[in-house]
Amino acid sequence: MSLPLSLLLFLGLGAVAGVLAGLLGIGGGLVLVAALAWLLPLMGVPQEAAMHAALASSLASIVLTAAASARAHHRRGSVLWPTVAWMVPGLLLGGWLGSGLAVRIDDGVLRWIVAGYCLLAAAQMAFGRRRPQRPDGTPPPRGLGMSVAGTGIGALSAVVGIGGGSMTVPLLVALGTAPVRAVGTSSACGVAIGFASAAGYALHAPPGALPAHAVGYVYLPAAIGVAAASVLAAPYGTRLAHYLSGETLRRVFAGFMVLVGISLLLGG
Repeated sequence: MSLPLSLLLFLGLGAVAGVLAGLLGIGGGLVLVAALAWLLPLMGVPQEAAMHAALASSLASIVLTAAASARAHHRRGSVLWPTVAWMVPGLLLGGWLGSGLAVRIDDGVLRWIVAGYCLLAAAQMAFGRRRPQRPDGTPPPRGLGMSVAGTGIGALSAVVGIGGGSMTVPLLVALGTAPVRAVGTSSACGVAIGFASAAGYALHAPPGALPAHAVGYVYLPAAIGVAAASVLAAPYGTRLAHYLSGETLRRVFAGFMVLVGISLLLGG
């Protein structure tokens, strides 16, 4: 597949990822990982490195995607910045450690891990126990516990190639946060996860991990093309999120992850 055609495909993926970032607070990482795992071998990436490259490229693009989504949510007052501040140190540490672990895992095993994670997270969001939302004016979640949670979220996010929304959103909702605010806060957290994890995949990768146009496992045409389009598309997903009810967001979130998990299993 030619590089210009590849870039067009990556731009299209970026538009979808951007809308999902704003709508679900996930940075589009799950759909990107599934799509890139299919596409990258057609572009010269060795099959045995395709899953690592998909994860790394998704996480690199998430930095700008999540930033655009967080900016749009901030304008609508739906980012809990005190919560973000407590979570960021753990997210950075976890992202770095998780990417270091992922580069040592076999490509096929990684595919099953990501697919299984998608299905479990979908079940949790669809059927998990819910707590009442906190009244307006209640202080947002904060404290050392949020930092510890951030470490775990960052590490697992690096292994499955996402911005952490499928963990951060349920956590905040369980703590009583309104779903739309949980999505906005998750978007801001995704910037830290994407940065630390992508750096880890770039620096932990063995020499010559990908043949060309790459830094470590980060395939640059994919990361750049997706990020460029997703930044423009994220605000549209944010607008949609503010028009949908919290229950509808939960159902969309769960259904989306089931589809991605099945896609990855079929692609294995």
